[in-house]
Amino acid sequence: MGLYRGDALGVGRVAEAIRLGIVVSEFNYDVTYLMLQRAMNHAKFLGAVVAYVVKAPGAYDIPLLVEKLLRKDDVDAVVALGAIITGATKHDEVIAHQVARKLVDLAEKYGKPVTLGISGPGMNRMQALERVDDYARRAVEAAIKLARRMKALEEAKFSGETVFIE
Repeated sequence: MGLYRGDALGVGRVAEAIRLGIVVSEFNYDVTYLMLQRAMNHAKFLGAVVAYVVKAPGAYDIPLLVEKLLRKDDVDAVVALGAIITGATKHDEVIAHQVARKLVDLAEKYGKPVTLGISGPGMNRMQALERVDDYARRAVEAAIKLARRMKALEEAKFSGETVFIE
């Protein structure tokens, strides 16, 4: 049998709290404000600390601010929150695809988790409001899981048995 390091969220472990940065879009703020509140509450519930909340004018602007947070030593992971609502053109698709791609690139560049709590494209305002809870909670939970597992992986040492990090 292998050695296990951690559990799903680190619940029950004595560990340093994960320090999150959150970047939230002001565009469609009636939706993203709710996402921010849910994200902050869920982070607290899971034992993480929200160290920074930074507002971006729109979802397109989120990656620039995410990069600034990733450079900080007191940030373990960053959560991106936004709502990209369909208009009369395909603009929402372009924005959503480019932002998602850039966030993945930044996570790889800095070696820290960046999670996608941006709903859309292809949704209307009602659908965006219906997705507030799921997108915010899932993004926070993924950021915390990834940060804890990355720390556990860094500390793990193979000693002849498979090391499971979960």
